[in-house]
Amino acid sequence: MAGVVHFEIPADNKDRANTFYQGAFGWMLNPMQGMDYTIAITTPSDPQTGMPSAPGAINGALFPRSEDLKTPIITVDVEDIDKSLGEIETAGGSVVKGKDAVPGMGYYAYFKDTEGNILGLWQTDSSAGNPAATE
Repeated sequence: MAGVVHFEIPADNKDRANTFYQGAFGWMLNPMQGMDYTIAITTPSDPQTGMPSAPGAINGALFPRSEDLKTPIITVDVEDIDKSLGEIETAGGSVVKGKDAVPGMGYYAYFKDTEGNILGLWQTDSSAGNPAATE
């Protein structure tokens, strides 16, 4: 069974959004080098793996809002994104953004379900030896 491992929140103004989430919830916000993407640490996490230490907890990120990605997104962990995208299309969904890499970490994609919701997929790069998704 594929589990929910990450969330993403789109923002029109990165500084304003970071200030809001840090002030409202105390989240630690860390920009990813070379990307317009801010990791949101929402729960205590293992310093070695970056994975949340509380069962069922997830971390997330803030990113620039775009025409295709304009609402919050939950991300599902899968073993094979290409296979999962095929299964999504067979089940009536569609691909919004095909597989792309986060170097040294893994791969992501976005899809639309049959209800018009956009969700994400994450596949950890097993050769990188990093069990953390994007946390």
